[in-house]
Amino acid sequence: MDLLVAVRPGRGCTVVEVCGDLDMAVSPQLHESLQRVIADGGRQVVLDLAGVGFMDSTALGVLVTVFKILRDHGGQLRLATPQPVVRDVLRITSVDRAIGVYDTVEAAEAEVRRPTV
Repeated sequence: MDLLVAVRPGRGCTVVEVCGDLDMAVSPQLHESLQRVIADGGRQVVLDLAGVGFMDSTALGVLVTVFKILRDHGGQLRLATPQPVVRDVLRITSVDRAIGVYDTVEAAEAEVRRPTV
């Protein structure tokens, strides 16, 4: 299955919806898509994983890299709606300790730090 990526505005963030298996074949495409969001000014990013049935170590590497880039730019990456198998991968690798994981996109959006005016 090919990777499908859709970007839309969220509540105080950019929501990136991903559909497909996240493996070494599509990880470069995922990285490019997220880099484009950052280049376009996205700093608060919610990655909707509802359509992801598998994630390997290369995809985890992309998530950690993007997390660090966003953090260095004053932003945050949040992961939303992971399937049980993906949630297990995030837990076993302790990625969920660094990157917030939420049951819904709405819950992730609610945690977005609003910039102070």
